[in-house]
Amino acid sequence: MARKLLMEEYPQGDITVIDTKSASLGEGLLLYYAVKMLREGKSKEEIVEWVENNKLKLNHWVAVEDLNHLKRGGRVSGTAAFVGTVLNVKPIIHVDDEGRLIPVMKVRGRKKSIKTLADILQERIVRPEEQIIAISHGDALEDAYYLKELIQENVKVKDVMINNIGPVIGAHSGPGTIALFFLGNSRQL
Repeated sequence: MARKLLMEEYPQGDITVIDTKSASLGEGLLLYYAVKMLREGKSKEEIVEWVENNKLKLNHWVAVEDLNHLKRGGRVSGTAAFVGTVLNVKPIIHVDDEGRLIPVMKVRGRKKSIKTLADILQERIVRPEEQIIAISHGDALEDAYYLKELIQENVKVKDVMINNIGPVIGAHSGPGTIALFFLGNSRQL
């Protein structure tokens, strides 16, 4: 629909739409790399091919702080949210190849959930020295900086960008959410 509207306004435009199966800074990183390639003089075809070949390599990992948002969104039952809150359980969520948010594991405690994200990155990242890693947060800037510190202590990355969480992930996960985005071999577990 967006392409159609743009083509009506710019009939000579050469627009390619790519379903990235990504959200938040996941899409942002793909766009960052596409713009970088454009500035380096790459053709539209080369850029589109790169995005298509890498979109499912862009890992999205999310640590949720507030289980009540997951309950309101129908992702967990009221009982699970209550028990999880009492036990200080923090779900770790992954975006799969279809762009769906999938709960992968549960850890106890906020610090452990953030450390788990850093550990996942260390296991799954490829060519970290060439990558800009993205961290987004839902009103949890201090925790985002803590995750950045953990990553930089253990992995030599080109840079780490921190930004507010996007509305797609934020609507499902609520305040306190920390999301991590980076390129790996694939999204598949």
